[in-house]
Amino acid sequence: MDLTSINPVLLIASLMVAATPILLAALGELVVEKAGVLNLGVEGMMIIGAVSGFIIAVETNSAALGFLFAALGGMALSLIFALLTQVLLSNQVATGLALTLFGLGFSALLGQNYVGIRAPSVPDWNIPLMSDVPVIGPILFQHDPIVYGSLLLVVAVWAFLKYTRAGLILRAVGESHDSAHALGYKVRRIRVAAIAFGGACAGLGGAYLSLVRVPQWTEGMTAGAGWIALAIVVFASWKAGRVLIGAYLFGGVTVLQLNLQAAGANVPVEILSMSPYLITILVLVLISADRSRAALNAPAALGRVFHASG
Repeated sequence: MDLTSINPVLLIASLMVAATPILLAALGELVVEKAGVLNLGVEGMMIIGAVSGFIIAVETNSAALGFLFAALGGMALSLIFALLTQVLLSNQVATGLALTLFGLGFSALLGQNYVGIRAPSVPDWNIPLMSDVPVIGPILFQHDPIVYGSLLLVVAVWAFLKYTRAGLILRAVGESHDSAHALGYKVRRIRVAAIAFGGACAGLGGAYLSLVRVPQWTEGMTAGAGWIALAIVVFASWKAGRVLIGAYLFGGVTVLQLNLQAAGANVPVEILSMSPYLITILVLVLISADRSRAALNAPAALGRVFHASG
């Protein structure tokens, strides 16, 4: 194994790219869960975003339109989830799982004529002067706009939940929807808005896979990224800053295992490929060991169905 072939600067820069789709999806799910809704359909929304964004980008030769329609595609599937769980009061866990299966199948149908086609490129933003700084420049200042947008979204979600009145109301709904309803807040409307935002973020994350990271359409290309995003929200104790750390840790493990494969590590490829998921499971097991801490941080009304009394 030749470790000298691994460039640490490129490794860290690639880490940010690998983490971006998961970060986007996890931030959306964080807002959804803060409103008291458990959406297990993130994987399906990501894959719908990936295929719809790819198709639009190829047909219009515009990656920007691809990302826009990816967000709309993810949001459309999330609104189906909202209709079923918030209006028809179906079980949130079963509905999310069903929509994930639907998304995987429907995306395969939509994308069958686009396999092997290359997507329009998304140019990097080389920030003047800063991008020329040794080591720091290539790591932080030579990325595509979606990477920077995801970092800004972390700050925006954190500030929204912590400092705004709307964020306080959303958190109140997630803690006790009955109390929020008694105070006159539209619980169902607030939750639908949160679900739509989460779906849009998941769609953007999926489009980042098909338009930037790969960039091409492959059936099932999300490969569990939506499930990892769900796990990261728990790992982060429902805090935006920790979601960033969790996503980047997972991205780092993913990029490292790819580099180890390229360096000829004397480890079976299958073990390296599944290592990010094994580490995620291990982290969740360690978190679950402290049940009191997990219960303290989780929204109190998470997953509970809201019945309006009038």
